[in-house]
Amino acid sequence: MAWILIGTFIALILVRVPVSIAIGAATVLTFATSDFSSAMQIIPQQMLEGVNKASLTAVPFFIMAGNLMNATGVTERIFAFANALVGHLKAGLAQVNILSSMIFAGISGAAVADCAGLGAIEIKAMRERGYKPDFAAAITVASSVIGPLIPPSIGLVIYAFLAQQSIERMFLAGLVPGITVGLALMLYVRLRAGFEEFPTQPRATPREVVGTARHGFAALVAPAIILGSILFGFVTATEAGVLACVYCIFLGIWYRELTLAKFKQALSDTAMMTSVIMIIIAFSIAMGWLLAIDQTPQKLADWTFSLTENRNVFLALLLVFIILVGCVVEGVPAKLILVPTLLPLIDAYGIDRVHFGIIIQLGLLIGIATPPMGIGLYIVSEVGRVRFEKVTMAVLPMLLPLFAVLILLTYVPQIVTFLPDLVLGKQ
Repeated sequence: MAWILIGTFIALILVRVPVSIAIGAATVLTFATSDFSSAMQIIPQQMLEGVNKASLTAVPFFIMAGNLMNATGVTERIFAFANALVGHLKAGLAQVNILSSMIFAGISGAAVADCAGLGAIEIKAMRERGYKPDFAAAITVASSVIGPLIPPSIGLVIYAFLAQQSIERMFLAGLVPGITVGLALMLYVRLRAGFEEFPTQPRATPREVVGTARHGFAALVAPAIILGSILFGFVTATEAGVLACVYCIFLGIWYRELTLAKFKQALSDTAMMTSVIMIIIAFSIAMGWLLAIDQTPQKLADWTFSLTENRNVFLALLLVFIILVGCVVEGVPAKLILVPTLLPLIDAYGIDRVHFGIIIQLGLLIGIATPPMGIGLYIVSEVGRVRFEKVTMAVLPMLLPLFAVLILLTYVPQIVTFLPDLVLGKQ
């Protein structure tokens, strides 16, 4: 069953069938050709049971928060503040791009929202100041990887649900890695600026820095409000998503940017994206049930142990595998398929589940900036009006710092685990 299931899914992905349809079609075909062909009602039963989980209610609220940010002018204020802070550095607007993504990540936690919302502003500003369009688009998609690492994060909510970990612990685990990715990209840009000529701009005066900070203060404190309310126990992760939405609505009214039309559009976009994610989750649960019945996780564990019992060698193989999957399958469906299958193997090698969550999160995130299926490449190509081929070539060297951080986090797990252990205690 596993060969039919996985083979059909990969074949459909390669012919560019949407992921939600590919998972569903592969699952139904496998059921139809198995011993369960007379019990097809298992599919809807597994689907409904899979999505009927309280922890998943956080997903639509964080999606909504990101859409509201784009509708209420919050992204422009974040960009203005970052520009005043680091815009005078060499390749300043590229550094602004990265810093803006780090701030934006603390509210939205979605790479797609970063690419589509901040990306349009950042690419336009960089083009106007003389940056090459392909470089502007490439640094935008590379920095969007930060978003789903720094809490709140939709991807980490889904992983916590799959791995039976607390959302609070996963959020804390993603904070330091997210900042590390941002610093690595800023270092890469600084080193590259030493060999290439990039446009420069004057240093902002202290008055201008204070002015942009005051102008966007309410937007800048949003990450602290959202994360702080979770960590201090005032709200659950789901309630924090609601809080983020309410706060973004408040900002829209305060800034006089939120209109009824924009609000309706944000609701529509949220409903569409949530529907797709929930359909993928539902079909993935049914797919996971089939793999469990076929004892695929146990067979995979036995096969892997026959290759190597060395934990470090296994981690190297795991990284290569995750990156290859991330190149052809988007993060959420890939996680839904891989996590239940790999968890027994992770436990067998004594790898912390929180540590593994960050490894797979970043490994699959790099896929959004990796050809040929990287969705981020298509988004920035569209919003920046840059040919896809040019964006692809420009982003390739920017993958190096991302890979370097991924390897560092894989082999130094304390970078991931020390903060959640410090705040919440060891598991």
